[in-house]
Amino acid sequence: MNPARCLVRIVSVTAGVSCTSVSWWNQRTAGQTFRAFHTSSTLLKRQPVKTEYNEKPDSGRSLTVSEDLFERAARESRTKAMFNRVVDIFIQRDIRRRGHVEFIYAALKKMPEFGVERDVAVYNKILDVFPKEVFVPRNFIQRMFNHYPRQQECAVQVLEQMENYGLLPNVETKVLLVQIFGEKSHPVRKYQRLMYWFPKFKHVNPYPVPAQLPQDPVDLARFSLARIADDLDARVTVYQLSCTEKSEGGEEMSQPYVVGIQSPDQRNLLAKHNPSRPVFVEGPFLLWLRKTCVQYYVLRAEPLPPEQKVEEPVDPERSFFYPLELDLDLDRDFGDDDSFDVDEVDEGPVFAMCMAGQGDQATIAKWISGLQETNPILGRTPVLFRLESSTRDLQQPTESEPEPEPQSEPSVEEEPLHSQGVKQ
Repeated sequence: MNPARCLVRIVSVTAGVSCTSVSWWNQRTAGQTFRAFHTSSTLLKRQPVKTEYNEKPDSGRSLTVSEDLFERAARESRTKAMFNRVVDIFIQRDIRRRGHVEFIYAALKKMPEFGVERDVAVYNKILDVFPKEVFVPRNFIQRMFNHYPRQQECAVQVLEQMENYGLLPNVETKVLLVQIFGEKSHPVRKYQRLMYWFPKFKHVNPYPVPAQLPQDPVDLARFSLARIADDLDARVTVYQLSCTEKSEGGEEMSQPYVVGIQSPDQRNLLAKHNPSRPVFVEGPFLLWLRKTCVQYYVLRAEPLPPEQKVEEPVDPERSFFYPLELDLDLDRDFGDDDSFDVDEVDEGPVFAMCMAGQGDQATIAKWISGLQETNPILGRTPVLFRLESSTRDLQQPTESEPEPEPQSEPSVEEEPLHSQGVKQ
């Protein structure tokens, strides 16, 4: 062996050891105790790029892509068939259903836009997007530690949206949840709670509102007034139907509908009213029936002063609470306090109610004229109008419809309007 070559190799090894010892000493003095490993440049190039564990770079992008699918479909038509078509396109795109959680969240968000938020079949179709028998726990440890929590939370969100809209799941919903997550999963437990509580509260409301309200404004006014009156003997009267009439100049004039309600007790109460004291027409007041808002007006009087109140004796034979008065001399403790902190508000009597297509004074005056036929005392009683500016159904104008301008002169309180003038 060549001695010069051996000498060079010894020198190189010695230099490498010295460099390694120096680098180790510098790291030790800097407070670092880990060793430095020498690797080749090719191995460093093959190492993957490190990313943070909490970062989800694809989740927001996947949600945006899913929303774009529904937005493109909404440009053609917003129907149930188009919504199901978008779901079928996503299912057929990838066998592994990658990004299905983001797609389901986007579908739940777009359901009201397509009008399918109250369709159980559509919710079952959304649950069918989950891959089958993939998220089922295989042992008790996986079941105990909430196997695939992100997917289970998404399925629970689907059931919660059904709960918010008052939808009762069916058997197909349970079969899908068992196939996807197993029998002991959180979505199946949520399904069991819905099936237990929903039938109990389904008929608990003694005054239910139908799912489909009447489309005719007059029929809707009949239903709303009967619901407000809460009196089976109350009578609904249609004073005017919606029609279009031609004036002498040939112009078409639309006449709004006027519907009123009055009970026999209100009629008797109005007959005993003092004609020297005025009555008031107030409104509009709002009544919500599901997503529909209607407005009504009332005919009322101010409460009587305390010195003018006369309590009429009640026949004990006609009272369910007999005896009404107990004159008992009971020993009371000195600590008893008969005062009340709640202020009793005395409101005036309500004589009648109505709904009209327009809230102006001329339209409401037709209701007062119609009440004179069954309440002659209105002919001698002054009527004051306290009408506020009304917003029909509280709906914001669309882009094509201009926003209505506010009334320049709202009528807060008009001059006394006698019934004779109204009748003319």
